[in-house]
Amino acid sequence: MSAEADLREHICLLARSLFDRGLTGGSTGNISARTADGGLLVSPTGTSFGRLDPGRLSRFDADGRLIDGDPPTKEMPLHSAFYTTRSTAGAVVHLHSCHAVAWSLMPEVDEDNFLPPLTPYGIMKLGRVKLLPYFRPGDPAMGDAVRGLAGKRSAVMLANHGPVVAGKDVEAACNAIEELEDTARLAMLMRGHAARALNSNQIDDLVSHFDVEWEA
Repeated sequence: MSAEADLREHICLLARSLFDRGLTGGSTGNISARTADGGLLVSPTGTSFGRLDPGRLSRFDADGRLIDGDPPTKEMPLHSAFYTTRSTAGAVVHLHSCHAVAWSLMPEVDEDNFLPPLTPYGIMKLGRVKLLPYFRPGDPAMGDAVRGLAGKRSAVMLANHGPVVAGKDVEAACNAIEELEDTARLAMLMRGHAARALNSNQIDDLVSHFDVEWEA
């Protein structure tokens, strides 16, 4: 099996796992990954993470032209923005995960640091997550908003919509977006309680020890 065939299978396997565990439902969410030749494999528009067909993924060449497969997700501007601003991005995942969306609706959320520092792994895998305002699904302005961050964030939260995470490869991106959802769930569970979050010294230690991107 070729490297691209392996990647196609891996994308569909991970997407199915996210779907089966309720992290995105119906035909929501989209996923993409870099190919060895600099192109992209992207989930098609209107498809379910639970039923992606490896042979029908949208295939782009290194110049951004669709050369094979079904028409891509309408959220391509989001994916393209991460790839053009973050040289380390090898994959991008966008979900409609429930707790992350719920946390985005809370009035106390910090737009520049969406997730409270409740566990070390949210910091290690995501750095600071930027909360972006609401955009109509598919609006190219979402991509503009990501480009406006100049590559300084690997993860954003679209208010009232869902998280988007870039990673070095498709597995890393999926692991990170799961951590985002888990941290948002903890935040919702602890809302109204005097939860003991990590303090600034503990955060600084994690950022230094694990070389975390921690742009203000």
